[in-house]
Amino acid sequence: MVGASTDGPGNQARIEELAELIAFHSNLYYNEASPQISDAEFDEIWDQLKSLDPEHPQLMRVGSDPPPGSVKVDHEFPMRSLDKANKEEEVRHFVSQTTANGRRFVCQPKLDGSALSLEYRRGRLVRAATRGNGVRGEDVTANARRIPNIPEAIGWEGDCHVRGEVVMPLEIFNRKYSEIAPNPRNLAAGSLRQKHIDAGKGRAEDLEFLAYGVEFPSESTRHPDSPEPPPFAFDSDVISWLESIGIKAAGNEVVSGGNDQETADTILGITRRWTEEREKAPWELDGVVIKLDRLEKRTLLGRTAHHPRWALAWKFPPEEATTVLMGVEWQTGRTGNVTPVSKVAPVVVSGVTVESTTLHNRGEVERLGMMIGDKVRVVRRGDVIPKIVEVLGPAQDADLSGRKHSDGTAFDLPLPPRVSIPMPTDCPRCQTALIEDGAFIRCMNLNCPSRLERAILYWCRKLEMDGIGEKLAEQLCSTGLVSSLADLYRLSEREKELLGLERMAEKSASNILHELEASRTMTLSNFIAALGLPRIGPEIASLVCSEIANLEELIEMLENRDQSIQRLTSIDRIGETVAALLLDGIAERKEDILDLYSQLEIVEDEVAEKSGLLVGSTFCITGTLSRPRKEIALSIKSEGGKISSSVSGKLDYLVAGSAAGSKLEKANRLGVRVLSEEDLDNLLGGAILENLPEERQATLGEF
Repeated sequence: MVGASTDGPGNQARIEELAELIAFHSNLYYNEASPQISDAEFDEIWDQLKSLDPEHPQLMRVGSDPPPGSVKVDHEFPMRSLDKANKEEEVRHFVSQTTANGRRFVCQPKLDGSALSLEYRRGRLVRAATRGNGVRGEDVTANARRIPNIPEAIGWEGDCHVRGEVVMPLEIFNRKYSEIAPNPRNLAAGSLRQKHIDAGKGRAEDLEFLAYGVEFPSESTRHPDSPEPPPFAFDSDVISWLESIGIKAAGNEVVSGGNDQETADTILGITRRWTEEREKAPWELDGVVIKLDRLEKRTLLGRTAHHPRWALAWKFPPEEATTVLMGVEWQTGRTGNVTPVSKVAPVVVSGVTVESTTLHNRGEVERLGMMIGDKVRVVRRGDVIPKIVEVLGPAQDADLSGRKHSDGTAFDLPLPPRVSIPMPTDCPRCQTALIEDGAFIRCMNLNCPSRLERAILYWCRKLEMDGIGEKLAEQLCSTGLVSSLADLYRLSEREKELLGLERMAEKSASNILHELEASRTMTLSNFIAALGLPRIGPEIASLVCSEIANLEELIEMLENRDQSIQRLTSIDRIGETVAALLLDGIAERKEDILDLYSQLEIVEDEVAEKSGLLVGSTFCITGTLSRPRKEIALSIKSEGGKISSSVSGKLDYLVAGSAAGSKLEKANRLGVRVLSEEDLDNLLGGAILENLPEERQATLGEF
């Protein structure tokens, strides 16, 4: 009786009863491993609900999810990366910069898996999505529902987005998959994203989900019947709450100390313990996540475009291995830098087969003093980027024996003659004479095909366009279809030529043109960030656009470079070098940028309305103070004030400590009001975030 009416109180009551029964028995089966009814009885309940309400959300559990990887999902809350550290001094610096008014942190094991967001609506799972680029991921709901410890219904009837990591327990990997997969992480990611149950090497039923946080939708976006989020002051309370509603957590070890040194020492002790016990963990780990525990302080610290300022991922010391340098290739990037890429005999490092490594620049090659045919030591920094760190002398034939490519085939190249690495004098792509710039060599030809190809890839990646990859970018440039970024938006006028490209199907061409059309509308900050100017990323672009109204204004600033640099450096966190790179980058590409701009619709950046005691006031901080400058700056910003790095007539206040120097002299000369720390505290209405509750016990314990 598909499509039966749900009208009437009797039917509605029965529908809700059946949905509750399905959620209850699903939890017993998938999370408690203690089913109370047979599969046939469960199916009968399922069929009853389907007959009464075929569109009920509970029926999304099986069979109605889109195929994994086929649908893109916009994250309501971006899934940001974390800032990385692998040195003791980096941890100490993080602690000193984040511990104002209370030194309290949560430490969790950094799981080496695949990030996943679980969206619960009225307490029921409605969607699961991968991290993707942090803003948009892939819908993998169907596979996530098959992971045994992901509950279909949680013990709270509200809306939330649970964030965590999908991993494959080592015991399962070693028993079932070690012979067919390089490492658990890759297998977990593949199992989560495979489009069919039997399409990949791994099964979702062998995976495990561990949460590290949760986000709650605002009143305007959550279900009208959803209760308000529980009131939390600390992240450790959030983790405990997740466990109480049926979500397994990654860890919850609370750390505090009387001062920065004591706190950092305790955290470093935890990193050493987990380094020593890494092999005992039930999952692969690659470090420790360190987070401020107080949620209000996190809000104060905020985030960059890349990572939150209140968290740090400490990575285990890099693993290393030895191999042979077989050759070196030189590549031209979008900014003109010509960089070497080493080709090495296959070597497994941290579970990944490495055959290429970065050498960064000519200076790195000269520093290492390596030659083709040398035996070299390779590490994976942060278990991600392979790098040659040491030359071990001439290689022998035996150093190549038994090596295999990532697909398992034998490596059979002979040992190359030991020769010096030739340094290019011309661009490897356009043959333009290269110029020397310290340790770098550069191609200055803006029309270099390699520079253009990489600029296209950068532009598409920043604007989340998937249709144009490396191969297509090369085709577009080599055929003359695209000779500038602006030409991308003229492809619709040359659709027949686009269809004439090798392996270009009609549907693929249509998808590409659709993506380009959809990307025509953007904010000015996205436009500037996507240009790929040296050191001008999303955060810097957003800062610039907070002061610069439109591109025309920015173009006008090129006429008086010195004055414009001074104006840009008045913006908090923009220094002279970045200001000069922005202006020079635009000047160098002025005509192409204006042409591209004419093809687009630029809309205003969303600017959050500021509130607080200091709205409309600009501050500069100088001298030796009792608190870190960052802490003082954050206190000012929390009340709506702006921070400038320089003193000018537009400055409202100079916060001056001892030995204030030239900035104090200039402020007095210009009549800028000078404040002491005490004066600022009075202006702010007193200290903030002072009181902390009593210490909690760790809940993670041993592995």
